[in-house]
Formats: sequence, C-alpha cells, structure tokens
Amino acid sequence: MRYQGLFIFISGIFLISEGWAQAFYAVRRDHDLIVSFGTGTSTYFGELQNPGDVIDAKPSFNVGAQVFFAPNFLGNRLSARTELTYFRLQGTDATADDDRVERNLSFFSNNMELNAVGLFHLFPQDKKFYKRSFLNIYAMAGTGLLYTNPKTEYQGQTIKLQPLETEGIKYSRFQFVIPYGIGIRFRQGVLYNIALEAGWRKTFTDYLDDASSVRYPDPLILKGDLSRALSDRRRERDPNYPIKPGLGRRGNPDNKDSYMLISLKLEYFLPIDLFHDDGRRLMWIKRSRPRRR
Repeated sequence: MRYQGLFIFISGIFLISEGWAQAFYAVRRDHDLIVSFGTGTSTYFGELQNPGDVIDAKPSFNVGAQVFFAPNFLGNRLSARTELTYFRLQGTDATADDDRVERNLSFFSNNMELNAVGLFHLFPQDKKFYKRSFLNIYAMAGTGLLYTNPKTEYQGQTIKLQPLETEGIKYSRFQFVIPYGIGIRFRQGVLYNIALEAGWRKTFTDYLDDASSVRYPDPLILKGDLSRALSDRRRERDPNYPIKPGLGRRGNPDNKDSYMLISLKLEYFLPIDLFHDDGRRLMWIKRSRPRRR
C-alpha cells in the first residue's frame, strides 16, 4: 500500500502523455510540441531556514515536454507540460540569527520531482508556431510527485535521517506537491525560445528537513543511540547545555515545508513530421535498403 499512490501517479502521467501523443498525431498542424532543458536555483522554506534568507540558492536542473492545444477560444492560450527536475535543498541552524542556533540541527537532500502542469498564456498562440509573438507571459499550476531523502553530517559521516525516525514518527520519502508559478518566454529564432520561470511548491509534509514536532521526543521511544544522538544535537555545540525533559522547541507542525524553483530554460520546437512516416518516406526507406540475394 505504501507505493500505491506512486503507481497511480505514474500511471496518470503515462495516460496524459499518451493522450498528448495521440492528439499530436491526429491534428499535427494545429499542435506545437516543445522539449525544454533548464537550470536554475532551488530555495527551501521550513524550520531550518534562516528567516532573513529570501533566496538561499542551490542548484537545480530540469528536462520537459510541452504541447499546445489546438487553437480555439481558449485553446490558443493553453498548453500542457510534463517535467522532471533534479534539485538540492539545505538548511542549518549554524547560520541562524536567533536562538535557534542552540538547537544545532542541519539537513541537506538531493531531490527528484515529476510534475504535470497546465499553462495559461497572456497572449494567444498563433496557429502557426513560427508566427508566435516575440514575448509571452504565462501562469502555471498542476500536480507533482516528489522524492526526497534528508541527510545530515555526523562525526564525519553522511547519515540518512528518514530511517532513524528522530522524532519517533515514520514518514515517506515520496510526497505529493502542487506546483504553481509564473514565467516569461522570449522567441529566439524560428525554433527556439528562452524562458525564465519562478515556481513554488505547496507540500503536504513537514518532514523535508526531518523536523516538525514542537517538543523533543522521549529518548526511550527512539530506535537506538544514533537516532537519539541526531534527535537532540544541542550538546554537540555546548557540552554543558542544560537539557531538561519537556523543554526546548524542535519544530513547528503548524506550517508545512515548501520550496521554490527559479529556472532559465531553452525550449526547442520539434519538427512537425519528426514522428510521422508518410508514404513517400516509406518508399524511400524501402528503395534504400540493400537487396537480399
């Protein structure tokens, strides 16, 4: 049952992709298929974020495919996209400018996100893609699946936090997210666009950073010595720190963790007949094959 949601989501993405492909084959002249490659930054928002950091840039990379719907009253402003993004999130109390520095928690994670979004463009897309406007602004929203695996450094080693259940709570590495954002696109020649996009992710988990519970858990309920050591790291910074049962704030379950991706993308219009073999092409292929003796 743990992977049922993942299976349903991937199946949905597959069906959507198949639908796009069938629509593209059926009325190719009214569709534009775009592939994109991008890079940018990722910023984490959660318990281990310094409130003074609006953008804490970490690297991200993405690849995607986008299709424009056939022109009509709304369709000439609508497109759909699926995208895979690799990005890094990180947070630490060591740079906090308040008393959270005493908590001494830290994490980092290398993440993968697969999403499907709809895009609404401010200016209509002409039926012929090469007649598109030089500039267009768009908004996007959709759904996505995130894989995350928070880790930390401890005594010179990299430790995975999720299996340790440092708060006595079990959570999944797979999480659903809602991507939404805005972008601006510039035409660069006939087949290319340059796009700058800012996207936010609403999540349904408070464990991107492995910290959520208000109070530190009872050490006796934790899995072992390593789990207890990484659950409360206050005495690593100060061996004389006065730790008392029930005192001290570890997290804030009232606000879910989230993140933001800013990307610069290169978009390329695939040739209309890339996937199409008409009769003349088939005849050429047959004639070019060597004859068997």
